[in-house]
Amino acid sequence: MSFLEVKNIDVFYGDVQVIFDLSLEVIEGEVVSIIGGNGAGKSTLLKTISGLMNPARGEILFEDAFIQSTPPEEIVEHGIIQVPEGRRLFTLMSVKDNLIIGAYNSRAEKKVDTTMEDVYSLLPKLRERESQLAMTLSGGEQQMVAIGRGLMARPKLLMLDEPSLGLAPILIKDIFQTVRKIADQGTTVLLVEQDVKHSLSLSDRGYVLEHGRIAMEGPADELLNDPHIKTAYLGL
Repeated sequence: MSFLEVKNIDVFYGDVQVIFDLSLEVIEGEVVSIIGGNGAGKSTLLKTISGLMNPARGEILFEDAFIQSTPPEEIVEHGIIQVPEGRRLFTLMSVKDNLIIGAYNSRAEKKVDTTMEDVYSLLPKLRERESQLAMTLSGGEQQMVAIGRGLMARPKLLMLDEPSLGLAPILIKDIFQTVRKIADQGTTVLLVEQDVKHSLSLSDRGYVLEHGRIAMEGPADELLNDPHIKTAYLGL
C-alpha cells in the first residue's frame, strides 16, 4: 500500500503549466529521489505535496487521506514536513530557538525535549552550537539546523529540497550520510536533489523529472546504471 500517492496532477503558475499529468508513489520506510535539471518542476512538486500550491487536476493521498486541497498547516499535522531549498533559517535567532520552532504542531509540541535530544544525538554539532546565532554558522551547519528543525516536527514523511545546494563536496558527503541515518531510524524520505550520484546511491527508488513530466522511474541502482542518466546527469 502506498504511503504517499500522487495521481495525475497538473500544476500551474498563473497561466503557465509546470507539471503535467504527474504520478508517483512513496512506500513507507523508503528513500525516494526525484532528480532532474533546473526548471524541471522538482521544487514545485514538493510545494504541491506540502499544500503551498494546489493542483489544477489530479489527487494526492497520504495514508489514504486526500490532501490535494488541504492547507499547509494541516498537512504538517498529518506528518508531512518539508525542509525548503535555501535553508530559510531565522538567522538572528539561536540554533536552539530555530529547532524549537519546528515543534509547533500538536504531534510534536508535547515531546519537544525528547525530540531535541534525538536531534542532538543525530547531529551532535548542533548541541555544541545551540546558543549561537544561526547567521554565524557555516553553510553546512545551517543546512544541518534546517534538517534538525524539520525533524523537530516528528515527521512521518520528510521532504528535502536540494539539501546539498551550494555546499563544498566534503560537506555534501556529511549531508547525505545524515539523510541515510534519518532513513535508517525509520523516517520515510522524499529527496529532491541535483546531485544525482549521491541521491540515487542512498535511495531505494527514483524518478527522473524533465520539463514537468516523469521521464523515467525505477530502482535507484538501475537508474544509476542507465545510459541516459549517465550521459545527461553524470557527464559520463
